[in-house]
Amino acid sequence: MSLLDAFRQQADSCAALDSPFMGRLLGMLADHWPEQTALARKFAAFEGDIGPAGHSLPLRLAGGLHALVLSRRDAELGAVYPPNDPSDSALRDTVLAALATHETFLMSWTDSPPQTNEVRRSAALIAGAHVAAAHFDLPIILSELGASGGLNLMWDHYALEINGNRFGPQMPVITLAPEWTGPLPPPHQPRVATRAGVDLNPLDPRRGDHLLRLTAYLWPDQPARLALTRAAASVMTAPIDKGDAIDWLSARLARASQGHLHLIQHTIAWQYFPAAARAHGTALIEAAGAQATRDRPLGWLSMESDGDTAVSKGAALTLRVWPGDLTLPLGRADFHGRWIDWQHKG
Repeated sequence: MSLLDAFRQQADSCAALDSPFMGRLLGMLADHWPEQTALARKFAAFEGDIGPAGHSLPLRLAGGLHALVLSRRDAELGAVYPPNDPSDSALRDTVLAALATHETFLMSWTDSPPQTNEVRRSAALIAGAHVAAAHFDLPIILSELGASGGLNLMWDHYALEINGNRFGPQMPVITLAPEWTGPLPPPHQPRVATRAGVDLNPLDPRRGDHLLRLTAYLWPDQPARLALTRAAASVMTAPIDKGDAIDWLSARLARASQGHLHLIQHTIAWQYFPAAARAHGTALIEAAGAQATRDRPLGWLSMESDGDTAVSKGAALTLRVWPGDLTLPLGRADFHGRWIDWQHKG
């Protein structure tokens, strides 16, 4: 895939995910990419998949531009960002000027892949945790792989609203209300005893520069996502370790605790691990599952693409539990948590 094709593919995906501005911005960059620049040379040197399923170069750049707007480093750029509605020529000229003016900043920003920590995915995690609690009424040791800023580790502080039915605390810090089809999750309330996560580049939402990175990858014409993220950041307390997810998980699995359900979770992260790491991780989890008991069970809750990359199809929700090695297809969820098609009964 060429860089221009990656811009166009990401533009289409963003438009399909209710962000016409991102579709417009990335489409414009595909049509007017400044080839003779240091940033262009840096991007040209990337190997492998540079699109949404790989290095995500278009989203890296879009995040850097949004960071300039959120941090008020470029007032002219802010003037062509939502809620403003500039002409195509004004958007083009201002963005291209920003690429030149802030090239040093953007060169550094784009060293790292996007980290959105989409908190609306917690709606799926809440529902999945209710299913796990229905199988094992035990306090939960929660482990998240690819946790980024850890906001989705805090799902027990959020409420899930489904057609007037509430799942979660009475005074939640945020309320998630995705478009829901299918039966309700079971009423069993999960209880988190302790939680931790791991990421190659963990962020601390309590730090201003780290919160900027998380919010910059939210799309500028979706202010509700920004508000949810900032609210969720206010209750973030979970430790996020820096390191390889599978090595970290191996150590966590070795410390299984009697009288607790160890629940592993990840959302749109597993698919980015190298194939060898996924295979090793699966083998580790299955080996730990083989040793699980009713007093020391194991759960594996995932929200991941299952090969169908169409935005309209969303991600597969799956819960696997031990003892017994029972795989429960829970349904599908929009990549940004806008809707959940719940298929689990019981």
